[in-house]
Amino acid sequence: MTANKKVLLCGGGNAIHVLTAYIGSLPDCDVLVFSSFPGEADRFREALPEEGITCTNDLGDDMIGKPVKVSDKAEEIVPGADVIILAIPSFAHELYLRLLAPYVKPGVVIGAMPAEGGFDLCARHVLGADFVDQSNIFALETLPWACRIVEYGKTAEVLGTKVEIDFVMTEGPGNNAECMSLLQRLIGRLPELKPACNFLAVTLMNINSVWHPTISYAFYRNWDGKTPFDEPPLFYYGADEYTGEKLAKVSDEVLAIRTAIQEKYPDLDLSSLHHVRDWMLRSYGDDIGDKTNIHTMLITNKGYRGLTHPMMKVETPEGTKYTPNFGYRYFSEDIPMGLCVTKGIAELAGVPTPNMDDVIVWCQEQMGKEYVIEGKFVGKDITSTRSPQTYGFTDLHSFLEANRYI
Repeated sequence: MTANKKVLLCGGGNAIHVLTAYIGSLPDCDVLVFSSFPGEADRFREALPEEGITCTNDLGDDMIGKPVKVSDKAEEIVPGADVIILAIPSFAHELYLRLLAPYVKPGVVIGAMPAEGGFDLCARHVLGADFVDQSNIFALETLPWACRIVEYGKTAEVLGTKVEIDFVMTEGPGNNAECMSLLQRLIGRLPELKPACNFLAVTLMNINSVWHPTISYAFYRNWDGKTPFDEPPLFYYGADEYTGEKLAKVSDEVLAIRTAIQEKYPDLDLSSLHHVRDWMLRSYGDDIGDKTNIHTMLITNKGYRGLTHPMMKVETPEGTKYTPNFGYRYFSEDIPMGLCVTKGIAELAGVPTPNMDDVIVWCQEQMGKEYVIEGKFVGKDITSTRSPQTYGFTDLHSFLEANRYI
């Protein structure tokens, strides 16, 4: 009799609730949940009903599943895991990989959803190149669904399931097709996992790192920096024509990086890297009312309706107002683990990125960080990013070769 697959979920947020219900409902899988956040494992375990977590789904695929173990101690929950999924903020990836490292076995299937940029660089740095080459490291470009916790440890809800998303996996000892098939079972029948070329393509195609910082930069470009808003402004539906044009220009620069690399390495496949315009059409299709340009697609996409800028409440003599939350993941993740990774690769490839620089410079000012100075990626905080420079790469060839892109 074949033993059940041991699937270790790292984290305790929205996606972990959904995955626990999904995977826990599979008869051939045992779910384990590991959270290092103080008190979270106890809270999760104590809240669990006897039957497990119930997850309602927009597709009608409601699931109930229960973990066999929940712990904050890596030594008692990591050994023997066959699959490890990090569904946590990208800034916590390195912390969790370091906690896993002493107990994880070579040959494991391990990855992140979503990965943001440079996840494979981080994994090689923490786990070691030999370990990575003996294992199957994977990444999903984004979460499979828009989801939320309804009641902690008890119920979750999938509000919207994507149709398809990009997936990438290193060439490890396991059969990649079998590994992808397994991961497809773990996340549900949709979205369909579509193989991307390689980790480099996924890093450069990181839609969040283009989307969120650029839209924020464009929206606040004329704000005085102090006047609060009467209500949270619409994020996508509040975009203007300038926003669409800036998104197009930043995406043009990402494609220029692709072109520069492929001119030097014509056998390197980066075909899964697309312009944001094409990504929108592929991801949302008929949900978009007006496909004329990026601006019109943003403000007529049903999937974006009602979504607002991340804000903080402030009390004023006129009542409750709202100010921007520049500590939100649109900044704390999408800059150091996203756009800065792309900028670092652009530096190695010798590609100027003036529009990307505009966005990074504005964002770093809001964050109190320094990454780009006069168009150069030389700021004092670049070591806190997942850029190639953080891991010691100073030339394009060494970067591509050491990370098995060529």
